[in-house]
Amino acid sequence: MKILVINGPNLNFLGIREKSVYGAQDYDYLLNMIADKGKEEGCTIEVFQSNHEGAIIDRIQDAYFDGTEGIVINPGAFTHYSYAIRDALESIKVPKVEIHISNIMEREDFRKVSVTAPVCDKQIYGKGLEGYLMAIDFVLGK
Repeated sequence: MKILVINGPNLNFLGIREKSVYGAQDYDYLLNMIADKGKEEGCTIEVFQSNHEGAIIDRIQDAYFDGTEGIVINPGAFTHYSYAIRDALESIKVPKVEIHISNIMEREDFRKVSVTAPVCDKQIYGKGLEGYLMAIDFVLGK
């Protein structure tokens, strides 16, 4: 199975930005954790990160053509207002999971609203980096 993990703005600053919210592990740690999960499950997992909305939309659209069979996405701040990313996700008919490291329901009011979650099959939040593994398991049907 081919899975695409998309990380939006500021996710590359894990371990640097707001450690009390997002933890002390850095982005390389997350990448290695996901790579290990792919090896363990015998699947191909590509990770893509961008701070740019258009680049994320382009990668989602590319997934339509490249054999991607599932998407895990942490849209970051785009979660709350990017109808363009929402529309791109809606176009791809594969299992999709929206992931957030922090518990968005216990943070600022604007973080509780997701325009992308309604076009995903599941939303996971507040589980730290482990949420990525949970999302991959969901896409794998586990």
